[in-house]
Amino acid sequence: MRGVGMRSARWRRRTRGRLRRRLTGFTALELVRALWLGAIVGLAAGAVAILFFELLEFSTRHLLTGLTGYAPPEAFGEGGGEAEGPTRRWALPLVAGLGGLASGVVFFLLVPTARTHGMDEAIDAFHRQGGRLPWRGIPAMLLGSVLTIGSGGAAGAEGPAAGIGSGLGSTIAARLGLSAADRRRALVAGMGAGMGAVFRAPLGGAMMAVESLYRHDFEADAVVLSLISSIVAFAVFGAWAGYDPIFGGTAGFSFTNAGELPYYLALGVACGLLGILYAHGLEGVRAFFRRVTLPPWAKPAIGGLLVGAVGMAAPEAIHIGYGWVQRLLRPEQVTDFSFWLLAALPVLRIATAALTVGSGAAGGVFAPGMVAGGMLGALFWRLFQDLPGFPDEPGPLVVIGMIAVFGSIAHAPLAMMLMVGEMTGNLSLLAPAMVTVAVATLLTGNVTIFRSQVATRAESAAHRHRFAFPLLDALPAQRAIVPLPAVPAGATVAQALAALDAASSARGAVVDAGGRLVGDLSVEALRAAPDAGATVTPLAGGPHAALPADTPLDEALDRLAGHERRWLPVVEGADGRLLGAIDGRAVVRAWRRAVREQVRPLSPVDEEVGTLELSVAADAPARGRTLAEAELPPGVRVLTVERAGRAFAPAGDTVLRTGDRLTLAVPRGARAATLAFILGE
Repeated sequence: MRGVGMRSARWRRRTRGRLRRRLTGFTALELVRALWLGAIVGLAAGAVAILFFELLEFSTRHLLTGLTGYAPPEAFGEGGGEAEGPTRRWALPLVAGLGGLASGVVFFLLVPTARTHGMDEAIDAFHRQGGRLPWRGIPAMLLGSVLTIGSGGAAGAEGPAAGIGSGLGSTIAARLGLSAADRRRALVAGMGAGMGAVFRAPLGGAMMAVESLYRHDFEADAVVLSLISSIVAFAVFGAWAGYDPIFGGTAGFSFTNAGELPYYLALGVACGLLGILYAHGLEGVRAFFRRVTLPPWAKPAIGGLLVGAVGMAAPEAIHIGYGWVQRLLRPEQVTDFSFWLLAALPVLRIATAALTVGSGAAGGVFAPGMVAGGMLGALFWRLFQDLPGFPDEPGPLVVIGMIAVFGSIAHAPLAMMLMVGEMTGNLSLLAPAMVTVAVATLLTGNVTIFRSQVATRAESAAHRHRFAFPLLDALPAQRAIVPLPAVPAGATVAQALAALDAASSARGAVVDAGGRLVGDLSVEALRAAPDAGATVTPLAGGPHAALPADTPLDEALDRLAGHERRWLPVVEGADGRLLGAIDGRAVVRAWRRAVREQVRPLSPVDEEVGTLELSVAADAPARGRTLAEAELPPGVRVLTVERAGRAFAPAGDTVLRTGDRLTLAVPRGARAATLAFILGE
């Protein structure tokens, strides 16, 4: 018993030591990297957002206002200007059509392989392209969106801002030589920074970026980096545009009557139906334009002509539209709209957005969904304001309608509630907003506005190695090692090539006199060396990607993908003594072997102690020994033994026999030794 107590004390000390090392590593690496990388991405996204809005204001003033006489109204935070015109309605289709044509030419000239725009492109890059976005997409999205929106296209500025920000994050990470995992996180951080700056909503922008990647999940790994970059971008953009919320006049909105909740529930149903119509309508327009036999760069001209034609009858349905939402917050301004116009505007707004973006023009789908939702909220108030207990003014319904329509089809309800709360400067409507958004989200189901979304992280190619093989978490890297030729640090290039050729290996490692890993080598690098008599050490890549021997194989696969390597060296101990290497095939072989040996992971005790079911092999060192003399690795406990169909709790004198099915509690660092002891080598 004294020996057991001593082993338990040693296990607790080792556990505390591992915890301290992990916390130290996080503090020294993850947090510091998040701070400087988030600051760089945020600074770049904030600066480009300023340029984007300067160009957007310039193009709107000279294209839409200058050529058609139409000056769209502005929200409070954008200046609060009133609507003027249009004085030349007949020119709206021409201007919007030419703007769409120019947008298509610019975008497809710079990024000819582009399939989607803005956030959808960024989401696709995260899941399927290793976080890579072409740097040419940044000026393409910038100029294309300025031409689309400035000529009257019904699109939002948030999609371009998110696309530009994600492109900046991806490009910065690539230029710094960061891993694929860090590149993906930088992409998400750039997306959040773009939205946080444009909407002056840093928290909502950051959460939108991590939430919009999935229909039923969110990217927890990128939250910290996204928050930092979004805050920095918001500070930079706010220094130019001011820090006032976009929508003003909302300070008096409050929720004080629980009897209003059934009305908000009904609003949720209406918002869900409008969201479904928006998503299906956008996809239907995209399908139509795919069948149109014209070059991709010419199709936005058709969409622009049709949008301009709608604008001739209802100018409220074109451009961004936040100014119209601002005017729907007060009862006297809602009644200025004719009932039939107000009834038509939610559908007209999503129709013009579908024609703009669905035809291939650069622009975002975020703002049209929010504006349509706000208009639906105003219509709801206009229809039912005389019912008992109904809200006294339209503002709360307009604000919550904005949240619910887009939040439901983007599958980002939390982000939308935070974002609109920040955009209005009012968080007092969260209770009715939660009811409305929940109902709308349940109604939309799996319908989404973003075609590149996947359901959960388990279905994302970015995380497939982490989730694909649950058994791999129970197997340490040591169980999958393959030989790796080792070359002394003082060897020449010629000697290293001879050693690798003798081992018929395209890879090798450089070790010091104690067998510790110095770096890794490849035949290609050796053959490209100009001097065959030079030492190999300068050619060796650093050991930063080496795997400790007790690394679970699912994490090892994730590291292989994250470092974009086909193989990684495996080391043992704090001194990094080289054991060998692992690659994808070795991992699969180890997994198949574990399946044959009937290794089965059970629910873990905690993060550091797992539970395994193993059968004693015929050639295992444990066979024929009692538990008292078995000398199991420190911290390992045999919980049950199943023999001849009967399970029992073992004692110290229990002899382990071939075929005994053991249930063991195993600390993470003892898995390799335990598997070797019970299963053999």
